[in-house]
Amino acid sequence: MKEDINHCLKVLRQGGLILYPTDTVWGIGCDANNSKAIELIYQLKERVSSKALITLVGSEIMLERTVVDMPEIAWNLIDAANKPLTIIYDKVKNISQNAIADDGSCGIRLVQDPFCKELIQRFGKPIISTSANKSSQSTPKNFSEISNSILQGVDFVVNFRQNENQKHQSSNIIKLQNNGVIKIIR
Repeated sequence: MKEDINHCLKVLRQGGLILYPTDTVWGIGCDANNSKAIELIYQLKERVSSKALITLVGSEIMLERTVVDMPEIAWNLIDAANKPLTIIYDKVKNISQNAIADDGSCGIRLVQDPFCKELIQRFGKPIISTSANKSSQSTPKNFSEISNSILQGVDFVVNFRQNENQKHQSSNIIKLQNNGVIKIIR
């Protein structure tokens, strides 16, 4: 795991793309502050850039540094979640504009997975996480379902957890407005 994290850090710092296990499904990731790397993800996924990407943070402090006017209820939702929860916040900062929706909102998940948490904390800033598939294809539930075009389109593929057969699921997603209104997306 440590060797994979060290290699991921090198690639992220150079503006490259990684393929890595998350607290949900395998993800394509990059530095959330690097607009060129984010554009490479859109190209690899053949995804329209108007569709925002999810950002992962590795600590509560990092989450507070990323969300503008953090709604207090968000902490209750995170604590009560029984599976990974992505919250779409009204306004964020310290994330490249091309990872954010046109209305200024962005989906952010505070990870609990040990690999992701250590990777993000050592990187020191948020990273992008989007499912490891072309936009027209279904989300792979484990590493063995990831297409060759995705595997070959990234700069580094993490070895850790490749042999798991468990079928992983995407996170729950809710939109939390600063006025406290909650909308369930997935």
